[in-house]
Amino acid sequence: MMVEKRITCIICPIGCDILVKIEGGECKTMEGVKCKKGEEYAINEVLNPKRMLTTSILVENGIWPLVSVKSSEPIPKEKLFHALKEIKKTTITAPVNSGQIIIKNVAETGINIIATKSVKDNTKNN
Repeated sequence: MMVEKRITCIICPIGCDILVKIEGGECKTMEGVKCKKGEEYAINEVLNPKRMLTTSILVENGIWPLVSVKSSEPIPKEKLFHALKEIKKTTITAPVNSGQIIIKNVAETGINIIATKSVKDNTKNN
């Protein structure tokens, strides 16, 4: 059975309106795409959508109560809420260093959650 999905490409400012026709788990035809990058984006978005995850995690004893974090690479869309649940349960103790891995293999994706900012320990005189 042929399934049609319509998406708007976000790779460049043109914002192509793309119609992708899928059958048997693969793209059969594509209409409206104007470049190779848009074609690649549409295929990935329809068959294997992924998103970068950015959020924050609670910090104990930090000069800030939260530290900003991001996924080390895009996470499969169907695993995002699992990753967010895991992140919500996580608290880290200061100091935190930018680039530090906070959660390894989040939601069993093989992807790490890393700090994007440093947070000093507020219990020490700095």
